[in-house]
Amino acid sequence: MAQIRPCAAALLAVLSAACAGQSTNAPPVDSAAPRADSAPPPAGAAAPPERAFMAATPPPRAGAAAPASAEPSWAPPIVHSLAMFTVTRSVEAVLWPDPFADFRLERWGYHYGEAITKPPLFDASQPAFRWDHDPWPINVIGHGLLGSEIYLRARTCRFGAAAAVAFAIAGTHLWEYGYEANGVRPSALDLVYTPLAGALLGELRHVTWRAAGGIESAPARLFVRALVDPFGELERGAGVFDC
Repeated sequence: MAQIRPCAAALLAVLSAACAGQSTNAPPVDSAAPRADSAPPPAGAAAPPERAFMAATPPPRAGAAAPASAEPSWAPPIVHSLAMFTVTRSVEAVLWPDPFADFRLERWGYHYGEAITKPPLFDASQPAFRWDHDPWPINVIGHGLLGSEIYLRARTCRFGAAAAVAFAIAGTHLWEYGYEANGVRPSALDLVYTPLAGALLGELRHVTWRAAGGIESAPARLFVRALVDPFGELERGAGVFDC
Protein backbone atom coordinates (compact mmCIF):
# COMPACT_ATOMS: atom_id res chain seq x y z
CA MET A 1 0.00 0.00 0.00
CA ALA A 2 2.90 2.35 0.75
CA GLN A 3 4.11 2.00 -2.86
CA ILE A 4 0.64 2.54 -4.42
CA ARG A 5 -0.08 5.81 -2.57
CA PRO A 6 2.63 7.92 -4.36
CA CYS A 7 1.44 6.66 -7.75
CA ALA A 8 -2.18 7.45 -6.93
CA ALA A 9 -1.21 10.93 -5.78
CA ALA A 10 0.68 11.61 -9.02
CA LEU A 11 -2.27 10.39 -11.12
CA LEU A 12 -4.65 12.69 -9.20
CA ALA A 13 -2.29 15.63 -9.82
CA VAL A 14 -2.25 14.98 -13.58
CA LEU A 15 -6.05 14.71 -13.74
CA SER A 16 -6.44 17.94 -11.75
CA ALA A 17 -4.09 19.78 -14.11
CA ALA A 18 -5.99 18.53 -17.19
CA CYS A 19 -9.32 19.66 -15.75
CA ALA A 20 -7.85 23.09 -14.96
CA GLY A 21 -6.78 23.57 -18.65
CA GLN A 22 -3.07 23.15 -17.99
CA SER A 23 -0.93 21.20 -20.50
CA THR A 24 1.50 18.52 -19.70
CA ASN A 25 4.42 17.41 -21.83
CA ALA A 26 3.67 14.27 -23.79
CA PRO A 27 6.17 11.47 -23.52
CA PRO A 28 8.61 11.24 -26.43
CA VAL A 29 7.41 9.17 -29.32
CA ASP A 30 9.55 6.28 -30.34
CA SER A 31 10.20 6.76 -34.07
CA ALA A 32 10.82 3.04 -34.44
CA ALA A 33 7.41 2.14 -33.06
CA PRO A 34 4.64 1.59 -35.60
CA ARG A 35 2.25 4.51 -35.99
CA ALA A 36 -1.43 4.04 -35.57
CA ASP A 37 -2.20 5.59 -38.94
CA SER A 38 0.18 3.17 -40.68
CA ALA A 39 -1.79 0.13 -39.66
CA PRO A 40 -3.31 -1.81 -42.58
CA PRO A 41 -6.92 -0.89 -43.31
CA PRO A 42 -9.58 -3.33 -42.19
CA ALA A 43 -10.82 -5.92 -44.64
CA GLY A 44 -13.28 -4.46 -47.16
CA ALA A 45 -12.14 -0.86 -46.61
CA ALA A 46 -11.40 1.32 -49.67
CA ALA A 47 -7.74 1.75 -50.57
CA PRO A 48 -6.13 5.19 -50.13
CA PRO A 49 -6.34 7.46 -53.20
CA GLU A 50 -2.69 6.89 -54.14
CA ARG A 51 -3.01 3.12 -53.95
CA ALA A 52 -6.36 3.17 -55.73
CA PHE A 53 -4.83 5.15 -58.61
CA MET A 54 -1.90 2.76 -58.87
CA ALA A 55 -4.21 -0.22 -58.83
CA ALA A 56 -6.45 1.32 -61.49
CA THR A 57 -3.54 2.06 -63.85
CA PRO A 58 -3.35 -0.78 -66.39
CA PRO A 59 0.04 -2.27 -67.21
CA PRO A 60 1.64 -1.13 -70.48
CA ARG A 61 0.35 -3.00 -73.49
CA ALA A 62 2.79 -5.34 -75.16
CA GLY A 63 4.35 -3.72 -78.18
CA ALA A 64 3.42 -0.21 -77.08
CA ALA A 65 5.61 2.62 -78.29
CA ALA A 66 8.53 3.51 -76.06
CA PRO A 67 8.47 6.84 -74.18
CA ALA A 68 9.65 9.83 -76.16
CA SER A 69 12.40 10.45 -73.61
CA ALA A 70 13.97 7.02 -74.15
CA GLU A 71 17.34 6.85 -75.87
CA PRO A 72 17.35 5.74 -79.53
CA SER A 73 18.46 2.21 -80.27
CA TRP A 74 21.04 2.07 -83.06
CA ALA A 75 21.58 -1.66 -83.64
CA PRO A 76 18.09 -2.60 -84.99
CA PRO A 77 17.88 0.02 -87.79
CA ILE A 78 21.50 -0.53 -88.81
CA VAL A 79 21.23 -4.32 -88.97
CA HIS A 80 17.81 -4.09 -90.61
CA SER A 81 19.06 -1.72 -93.32
CA LEU A 82 22.18 -3.76 -94.06
CA ALA A 83 20.14 -6.95 -94.36
CA MET A 84 17.62 -5.21 -96.63
CA PHE A 85 20.41 -3.82 -98.86
CA THR A 86 22.01 -7.27 -99.14
CA VAL A 87 18.75 -8.95 -100.13
CA THR A 88 17.86 -6.19 -102.61
CA ARG A 89 21.31 -6.31 -104.21
CA SER A 90 21.03 -10.09 -104.56
CA VAL A 91 17.62 -9.73 -106.24
CA GLU A 92 19.13 -7.20 -108.65
CA ALA A 93 21.81 -9.72 -109.63
CA VAL A 94 19.11 -12.27 -110.44
CA LEU A 95 16.78 -9.93 -112.33
CA TRP A 96 19.47 -7.93 -114.16
CA PRO A 97 22.60 -10.10 -114.48
CA ASP A 98 24.15 -7.44 -116.70
CA PRO A 99 25.67 -5.54 -114.95
CA PHE A 100 24.77 -6.60 -111.39
CA ALA A 101 25.90 -10.24 -111.68
CA ASP A 102 29.32 -9.32 -113.04
CA PHE A 103 31.55 -10.08 -110.06
CA ARG A 104 34.91 -9.62 -111.76
CA LEU A 105 37.17 -7.52 -109.55
CA GLU A 106 38.41 -5.43 -112.47
CA ARG A 107 34.84 -4.49 -113.36
CA TRP A 108 34.07 -3.63 -109.75
CA GLY A 109 37.22 -1.49 -109.60
CA TYR A 110 36.23 0.32 -112.77
CA HIS A 111 32.68 1.08 -111.56
CA TYR A 112 33.79 2.17 -108.08
CA GLY A 113 36.42 4.43 -109.65
CA GLU A 114 33.77 5.95 -111.88
CA ALA A 115 31.50 6.53 -108.88
CA ILE A 116 34.08 8.57 -106.96
CA THR A 117 35.57 10.45 -109.92
CA LYS A 118 32.37 11.47 -111.73
CA PRO A 119 29.29 13.32 -110.50
CA PRO A 120 26.08 11.35 -109.93
CA LEU A 121 24.27 10.46 -113.13
CA PHE A 122 21.56 12.90 -114.23
CA ASP A 123 20.46 12.87 -117.87
CA ALA A 124 18.10 15.82 -118.36
CA SER A 125 17.19 14.61 -121.86
CA GLN A 126 15.27 11.68 -120.37
CA PRO A 127 11.60 11.85 -119.29
CA ALA A 128 10.71 12.75 -115.70
CA PHE A 129 11.88 10.26 -113.09
CA ARG A 130 13.93 8.44 -115.72
CA TRP A 131 16.92 10.77 -115.50
CA ASP A 132 19.17 7.87 -114.44
CA HIS A 133 17.94 5.58 -117.28
CA ASP A 134 15.95 3.39 -114.88
CA PRO A 135 12.20 2.76 -115.37
CA TRP A 136 10.06 5.22 -113.44
CA PRO A 137 8.31 2.54 -111.29
CA ILE A 138 11.68 1.54 -109.87
CA ASN A 139 12.63 5.14 -109.20
CA VAL A 140 9.27 6.33 -107.84
CA ILE A 141 7.85 3.27 -106.09
CA GLY A 142 10.91 1.15 -105.43
CA HIS A 143 13.15 3.87 -104.07
CA GLY A 144 10.26 5.46 -102.17
CA LEU A 145 9.64 2.19 -100.34
CA LEU A 146 13.37 1.66 -99.79
CA GLY A 147 13.74 5.08 -98.19
CA SER A 148 10.62 4.67 -96.08
CA GLU A 149 11.88 1.34 -94.74
CA ILE A 150 15.13 2.93 -93.59
CA TYR A 151 13.32 5.91 -92.08
CA LEU A 152 10.57 3.88 -90.39
CA ARG A 153 13.01 1.48 -88.74
CA ALA A 154 14.83 4.42 -87.20
CA ARG A 155 11.56 6.03 -86.01
CA THR A 156 10.24 2.87 -84.37
CA CYS A 157 13.56 2.63 -82.53
CA ARG A 158 13.01 6.05 -80.91
CA PHE A 159 14.86 8.29 -83.38
CA GLY A 160 13.47 11.79 -83.74
CA ALA A 161 12.17 12.85 -87.15
CA ALA A 162 15.29 14.86 -88.01
CA ALA A 163 17.60 12.05 -86.90
CA ALA A 164 15.59 9.54 -88.93
CA VAL A 165 15.92 11.75 -92.04
CA ALA A 166 19.69 11.91 -91.49
CA PHE A 167 19.74 8.13 -91.06
CA ALA A 168 17.81 7.70 -94.33
CA ILE A 169 20.23 10.03 -96.15
CA ALA A 170 23.22 8.07 -94.83
CA GLY A 171 21.58 4.78 -95.81
CA THR A 172 20.82 6.07 -99.31
CA HIS A 173 24.45 7.08 -99.85
CA LEU A 174 25.62 3.71 -98.59
CA TRP A 175 23.30 2.01 -101.08
CA GLU A 176 24.28 4.19 -104.04
CA TYR A 177 28.04 4.32 -103.40
CA GLY A 178 28.56 1.02 -101.59
CA TYR A 179 26.13 -1.66 -102.67
CA GLU A 180 25.13 -0.56 -106.16
CA ALA A 181 28.16 1.39 -107.37
CA ASN A 182 29.99 -1.80 -108.38
CA GLY A 183 27.42 -2.20 -111.16
CA VAL A 184 26.08 1.24 -112.07
CA ARG A 185 26.98 4.86 -111.48
CA PRO A 186 25.23 6.55 -108.54
CA SER A 187 22.02 8.35 -109.47
CA ALA A 188 21.44 12.00 -108.57
CA LEU A 189 17.70 11.37 -108.60
CA ASP A 190 17.98 8.47 -106.17
CA LEU A 191 20.28 10.37 -103.81
CA VAL A 192 17.66 13.12 -103.41
CA TYR A 193 14.36 11.33 -103.94
CA THR A 194 14.97 8.21 -101.82
CA PRO A 195 15.39 9.92 -98.40
CA LEU A 196 12.80 12.64 -99.06
CA ALA A 197 10.05 10.34 -100.33
CA GLY A 198 11.11 7.85 -97.68
CA ALA A 199 10.66 10.42 -94.92
CA LEU A 200 7.15 11.38 -96.09
CA LEU A 201 5.94 7.81 -96.57
CA GLY A 202 7.88 6.54 -93.56
CA GLU A 203 6.40 9.15 -91.21
CA LEU A 204 2.90 8.25 -92.41
CA ARG A 205 3.64 4.60 -91.70
CA HIS A 206 5.07 5.50 -88.29
CA VAL A 207 2.04 7.59 -87.28
CA THR A 208 -0.26 4.74 -88.31
CA TRP A 209 1.87 2.23 -86.41
CA ARG A 210 1.69 4.31 -83.24
CA ALA A 211 -2.04 4.94 -83.59
CA ALA A 212 -2.61 1.20 -83.87
CA GLY A 213 -1.42 0.89 -80.26
CA GLY A 214 -4.80 2.28 -79.16
CA ILE A 215 -6.78 -0.54 -80.80
CA GLU A 216 -8.34 -2.69 -78.07
CA SER A 217 -8.51 -5.87 -80.11
CA ALA A 218 -5.11 -7.59 -80.11
CA PRO A 219 -5.62 -9.33 -83.50
CA ALA A 220 -6.77 -6.08 -85.12
CA ARG A 221 -3.86 -4.19 -83.57
CA LEU A 222 -1.40 -6.78 -84.83
CA PHE A 223 -2.97 -6.75 -88.30
CA VAL A 224 -2.68 -2.97 -88.70
CA ARG A 225 0.88 -2.86 -87.43
CA ALA A 226 1.93 -5.77 -89.63
CA LEU A 227 0.32 -4.02 -92.59
CA VAL A 228 2.36 -0.82 -92.17
CA ASP A 229 5.57 -2.40 -90.80
CA PRO A 230 5.67 -6.10 -91.82
CA PHE A 231 9.42 -6.64 -91.43
CA GLY A 232 9.58 -4.79 -88.13
CA GLU A 233 6.72 -6.84 -86.71
CA LEU A 234 8.46 -10.05 -87.79
CA GLU A 235 11.65 -8.97 -86.03
CA ARG A 236 9.82 -7.94 -82.86
CA GLY A 237 7.61 -11.02 -82.88
CA ALA A 238 10.63 -13.30 -83.25
CA GLY A 239 12.36 -11.53 -80.38
CA VAL A 240 15.27 -10.37 -82.56
CA PHE A 241 14.80 -6.73 -81.54
CA ASP A 242 12.61 -4.93 -79.03
CA CYS A 243 11.75 -1.90 -81.19
